[in-house]
Amino acid sequence: MDFFTQQESRIPTGKVRTRFAPSPTGYMHVGNLRTALYTWLIARHANGTFLLRIEDTDQERLVEGATDVIYNTLRQCGLDHDEGPDKPGPVGPYIQSERRSLYGKYAELLIEKGGAYRCFCTKERLDELHAKNPTAKYDGRCRHLSQQEIDEKLAAGVPYVVRQKIPTEGETTFSDVIFGDITVPNADLDDNILLKSDGLPTYNFANVVDDHLMGITHVVRGSEYLSSAPKYNLLYEAFGWDVPTYIHCSPVMRDAQHKMSKRHGDPSFEDLIAEGYLTEAVINYIALLGWSPGGEREIFSLDELRQIFDFHDISKSPAVFDKAKLTWMNAEYIKAMAPEAFYELALPYLQKAVSTPGIDLRYLAALLQPRCEVLTDLAEKVDFLDVLPEYDPAMYVHKKMKTTPENSLQALQACVPALEAVTDWNESNIHDALFAVVEQLGVKNGVVLWPVRVAVSGKQSTPGGAVELCLLLGKEETLRRLNKGISLLS
Repeated sequence: MDFFTQQESRIPTGKVRTRFAPSPTGYMHVGNLRTALYTWLIARHANGTFLLRIEDTDQERLVEGATDVIYNTLRQCGLDHDEGPDKPGPVGPYIQSERRSLYGKYAELLIEKGGAYRCFCTKERLDELHAKNPTAKYDGRCRHLSQQEIDEKLAAGVPYVVRQKIPTEGETTFSDVIFGDITVPNADLDDNILLKSDGLPTYNFANVVDDHLMGITHVVRGSEYLSSAPKYNLLYEAFGWDVPTYIHCSPVMRDAQHKMSKRHGDPSFEDLIAEGYLTEAVINYIALLGWSPGGEREIFSLDELRQIFDFHDISKSPAVFDKAKLTWMNAEYIKAMAPEAFYELALPYLQKAVSTPGIDLRYLAALLQPRCEVLTDLAEKVDFLDVLPEYDPAMYVHKKMKTTPENSLQALQACVPALEAVTDWNESNIHDALFAVVEQLGVKNGVVLWPVRVAVSGKQSTPGGAVELCLLLGKEETLRRLNKGISLLS
């Protein structure tokens, strides 16, 4: 009992304490990142403590390098932890496999308190029970063994697991912030395994023990764990421990019927970043998947989320992951960036997409920023700079600009000598030359500018208008492309 008393004395009290407890089984999916974000926000909003705990007891599912993915993702997203495997605290270790010796002791304590029992049933017997009725609960055979029978089996070295001893009568009520009170008949609950024969705990047992010993006050997890929730309460009650505040979040869905799944091609956090989304935009969007601060505003920095987050406002309804909405939000973040910051972000993409010497990439980035939704879009927006694509002369017809093949040809033929006469190739002089043609022909601006834009880009949509594109391409290449447009229209 001195051991248990010592463990209790280590538990911090008086502050909100939350934990993110992922299993290192691969990528960081969107729902998992949302759990991390919500637990971080709860702790930071209350000036509490945020812990990182690595749950690696399911050795068969471990993926090499997955722990690094967890660390890197949290770091990239700004979700700093106060205690964890790399930040020792008062309730370590923070890796479940390193806590292995604890679970056996607490399983023994639970047996003494009447909340659990040893089960010596062989795999063959359990398989036989399952074969008869796949949905049947464990029949409770070992919960009725006498102490003499138990001692004899222990002395003989018969392997055993530890099962939770569920009351056979009455009900158990579990309270959740989002879903309210959930009451289930104890007769519906199974005597699940808490400690396996190899001494490693099951998820449900390890979570309860670790959450208590680490002083966790608020637990955020997916609503798929609601069915197990009453068993948690029975464990807390059997140990005589306080139950934390539980917040079960509904799943993130691909559509109205299907949960997001990597197996079905849905993106992980790493995938979204690779697709050109900004971390800040992804975090902002994920925060709103099932939670709303009220009002129409949707753009929030992480610090603003920290200040306003209230877990009572999390919705019961599943949230649908809307890629189009994320893309819109990402574009808003890009527009709001300082030009220099966007240039630094866009530069690797532009260097890969544009190989023509002399192209001013800083100027190009400034043109692209208000038109960019995701960073991976940049290549297709600038591919015409290296090579003028083949294009249909029908592109010269634009109803709004009132252009036709005939007046487009006339405009290009007038622009060539006007631009040939420009000696200092800068934005102001190019502008003046093109608008002099507008005045000379007595037409609307678009009748001249649209044909020039099509001729130099071969595209319907471009970063910048005719003046900016001519400046980017340089005088020689601009004139070459204008003459090609004239040939095409002729």
